[in-house]
Amino acid sequence: MRRRKFTAATAALLVSPRRSPAQETRRRLGVLGDGAAVDPAFLDGLRSHGWIDGRNLIIEYRRYAQYQDLPAFAAELVALSPDLLIAVGPGPARALKSATATIPIVFVVVADPVGIGLVQSLSRPGGNITGLATYVSGFTTKEIQILWEIVPTASKIAVLINPGNPMHRFAIAEELPQAAQQLGVALPIVKATTAEELDIAFTSAAAQHAECAPAHSGAAQSRGQCHQIHR
Repeated sequence: MRRRKFTAATAALLVSPRRSPAQETRRRLGVLGDGAAVDPAFLDGLRSHGWIDGRNLIIEYRRYAQYQDLPAFAAELVALSPDLLIAVGPGPARALKSATATIPIVFVVVADPVGIGLVQSLSRPGGNITGLATYVSGFTTKEIQILWEIVPTASKIAVLINPGNPMHRFAIAEELPQAAQQLGVALPIVKATTAEELDIAFTSAAAQHAECAPAHSGAAQSRGQCHQIHR
């Protein structure tokens, strides 16, 4: 889908002439994200353009708890033939992209859409998908560098990742090796996909000869200790 055609199709949903209730066209919007409630600012923005949920707009929500639920929820939304799909996060964006090549998709809260294969480039995303990038190359390395500057005696910094998050997998493959070489520190990886696995991840980090504390605590740690970076 050409970028100009895509933009026009998206704008047609969000901006419409004022009409009487009898004349209004009802549109359908699909939203795929986690369990968080939809941002009120998003609904206010739609309302400012004359689109009101329940009147001339039907918003279909699918909220996932586990990454393995995403393909099924994406298929459900596509089957409803919405005018536009919104993906909140990299996992939902990838699931929706796999589910349809024709319905316009707008993603938000996605770190590096080029790096994880969502779009061809930031200037020319291509296909039926576009959105907002919240990340630039080198961001993870910078985070670790700042933490290391706070605790320059640390020889290990444990990095907590979610293996189901494609952006975290990208960081492991691309950025963490560079950061380890640049800073001269070990970056052991601990994994947690669910909240229940967090304690196991912290125990694993501590077992690697380290007493760990959250990175945002600002507490200095002695050599050989580590910090978790919460992402």
